[in-house]
Amino acid sequence: MPTYKVKYQEQVLPALMKEFGYKSVMQAPKLEKIVINQGIGAATADKKLVDIALNELTLIAGQKAVSTVSKKDISNFKLRKKMPIGARVTLRKERMYEFLDRLISVALPRIRDFQGIQGKLDGRGNYTLGITEQIIFPEIVMDKINKISGMNITFVTTANTDEEGYALLREFGMPFKNAKKK
Repeated sequence: MPTYKVKYQEQVLPALMKEFGYKSVMQAPKLEKIVINQGIGAATADKKLVDIALNELTLIAGQKAVSTVSKKDISNFKLRKKMPIGARVTLRKERMYEFLDRLISVALPRIRDFQGIQGKLDGRGNYTLGITEQIIFPEIVMDKINKISGMNITFVTTANTDEEGYALLREFGMPFKNAKKK
């Protein structure tokens, strides 16, 4: 059983129950899924970039990534409908908790001049984290990369409000810039 799943049941859940006064554990917010998305703008010129991004995301997530395709033609960007222009992977259950563990304890501290992450949620209790370099993950070998690229990591929760979602991620140990210490 992943350590963060155990942490949710033993530490995070009781803390949220106490903070928000829930009567049932089913009312408490939980992490539903983590979606990692990587857009590759230069993929219109070089198709190999999508394959490289797919391999890197598969290494980072521990699950096979899929390519995303364009929805419509945009002539200014030399983009045709159904061209591969990105990669994404959706993590749930055990893999999600294992990725969260690696992200919080290993990857985020490896960011240069790390001060913490912004605490702005989307209004429905979900949080998207933008990462500028994929090299912060230990799975990526520095010698084998030819281009540094970024990605978005979205944490989808069952929280109804930003306050509940923020509290859930804070209890997991997400290093927010101005986290209110109790």
